[in-house]
Amino acid sequence: MTSCFNGGAGWPEPVVRVQAVSDTCGDTIPERYVKPLSERPSLSPAAADAAGGGPNIPVVDLSMPDADATSEAVAAACREWGFFQAVNHGVRPELLRSARAAWRGFFRQPAEVRERYANSPATYEGYGSRLGTAKGGPLDWGDYYFLHLLPPSLKSHDKWPSLPASLRETTEEYGEEVVQLCRRVMRLLSTGLGLEAGRLQAAFGGEDGEGACMRVNFYPRCPQPELTLGVAAHSDPGGMTMLLVDDHVRGLQVRSPGDGKWITVDPVLDAFIVNIGDQIQVLSNAAYKSVEHRVSVSAGEDRLSMAFFYNPRSDLPIAPMPELVAPGRPALYPEMTFDEYRVFIRQRGLAGKAQLQSLQAKAAAAAAPADDPAAGGSPSSS
Repeated sequence: MTSCFNGGAGWPEPVVRVQAVSDTCGDTIPERYVKPLSERPSLSPAAADAAGGGPNIPVVDLSMPDADATSEAVAAACREWGFFQAVNHGVRPELLRSARAAWRGFFRQPAEVRERYANSPATYEGYGSRLGTAKGGPLDWGDYYFLHLLPPSLKSHDKWPSLPASLRETTEEYGEEVVQLCRRVMRLLSTGLGLEAGRLQAAFGGEDGEGACMRVNFYPRCPQPELTLGVAAHSDPGGMTMLLVDDHVRGLQVRSPGDGKWITVDPVLDAFIVNIGDQIQVLSNAAYKSVEHRVSVSAGEDRLSMAFFYNPRSDLPIAPMPELVAPGRPALYPEMTFDEYRVFIRQRGLAGKAQLQSLQAKAAAAAAPADDPAAGGSPSSS
């Protein structure tokens, strides 16, 4: 039974590995993986625009000698799209390929090896196949491995796979390099808001105060990719994400800021796909956008991606930075720690931008006059 199921302390029902489902389901996927019609991946030309020369997320060269021009390009991309592809970013291509190869090696291990690292919803750390703890809830077509890198008190190599033999060392080096890149992009984002270069980093808790974790996603081949998703539509709850995508199979789809349609991103070789998370949208008072995205799957090939999440210190109150609040631009979100914010995700799983929209509505209600029906009641309510 270990080839298919993990009871997993804290999960409401046995966890089924999507790799096992892919190997045994034949031509029809189980009903739990079938998305409602409105959520299924589009097979229309709009979804394939990027491959055909249509809209695509901006590409920013981080090696430009003009720091102001680089900051302006990053800021413009994050104001409009919430996404950009970072090229010439300074992380060695050989390291990117080694990291991908090591994690592909883990997902090729026998099931009994992978199950040694089965996770629970308490921390999600380890080998998993679902988000959210609602019994009978919808499932995505993907397995993953989640691990912590920062703060050092949360990082434990013993919780990382020991096979392949190169995985721990390669992941450690990869994490160190990507943290430095995140700090550099944070400075560009900060100056793009007209603030001191270190202001946004300070709001995260300063260097060595931030959090960092990684989710390695494995999307097995799917006989009916038009019916399901590898990851449902969502915005990232954390601060910023550095995504290293598969070097052979596309799958990331981003909601276009213009018409709201989904476009499939055409990745640049050896680029990181960078996107703003909810915490930076809050800190920037919505100057930078945390945009919905999702992942489609393939009938012909497995797909692997590595999402590196760079987050504020988890117990630090996060709210719009005072410099970005003015009489004509009130604070759009109430104060909340990242620990408090992500409870919603861990309980309900991914749900579009529901959590951020809920916070914005709460702030608007708090700011409205007491006798304003928009504040959530009526003058006679008690």
